[in-house]
Amino acid sequence: MESDRRGMVISRATCSFPAGATANVCDTIAEQRTARRRRAGWRTEAVAVGTCLALRPDDYVAGTYRGHGHALAKGTPPEPLVAEMLGRATGVCGGRAGSMNVVDVEHGLIGCYGIVGGSIAATVGAAMSAKRQGGVAVAFFGDGAVNQAYFHECLNMAKVLLLPAVFVCENNFYGEFTPMSSVTAGGDIAGRARAYDMPSAVLDGNDLWAVYEGASEAVERARNGGGPTLLECQTYRHYGHSKSDPAPYRPKEEVERWLARDPLKLARARLLEEGVTEERIEQTEAEVGALIEHAVAAALAAPYPDPDQVAATEYRR
Repeated sequence: MESDRRGMVISRATCSFPAGATANVCDTIAEQRTARRRRAGWRTEAVAVGTCLALRPDDYVAGTYRGHGHALAKGTPPEPLVAEMLGRATGVCGGRAGSMNVVDVEHGLIGCYGIVGGSIAATVGAAMSAKRQGGVAVAFFGDGAVNQAYFHECLNMAKVLLLPAVFVCENNFYGEFTPMSSVTAGGDIAGRARAYDMPSAVLDGNDLWAVYEGASEAVERARNGGGPTLLECQTYRHYGHSKSDPAPYRPKEEVERWLARDPLKLARARLLEEGVTEERIEQTEAEVGALIEHAVAAALAAPYPDPDQVAATEYRR
């Protein structure tokens, strides 16, 4: 039984490696082709991919404003996502949502939220619906959101109603320029779940396997009526909060320590260790690069939305 499960995890991780690589390449190429001043979620891909790997297609996910990885991991195709990032009419939201507020209901992405903590509230609502359908709803949010009222109110409600929700904190230890230790009492995010008698866990957010295992347990609990779980996935942004932020506030030793634990490099090494060939990995990386290059080229060739059509989709009578 254990060997079967191990084989399943290896198989799923092999299939999910392109999703993590796609999220990274997608952000890289799109930034090179535009004048965007905002960084995305580079090198935090294992959290989104590992979590969504444990979900069904009909489960719900709510992402953050760094939501490209969340969208791709949940199943949004790269081409309409890149088109949306570049504001084109062929985008998944018709070019109206832009980079930060992607919605893809068809694939279970109920939204990516620019408001800090907004994903938490949206997930509680989605979980109320999912409970009737045997589904699960997942919220992704950063460490800065745990000090918002949303966090406490929604976790309390989710527990009281035993909602099938999984709250995934992507703890990268900085809220924009501010160290988490300067603004978060106690420093134990997962431990806050004890106040609600809610299961919780601290996971290595750079380890795809660790995230998948932890998320699978939480999702299974939620789906079987056991209520919500809080997961603290510890990870790290490899760059500053935005392109204009060189991140001088981060100690050099800290940065080097985390750079050595790049989630894509760790996943690559683990796949090799488990018997996946170098040739297959290189082929996958080449396919991902070509896929995103095509998506960017298609987006740049696509038209911008017609201003006269705004009311046709934004407002209903």
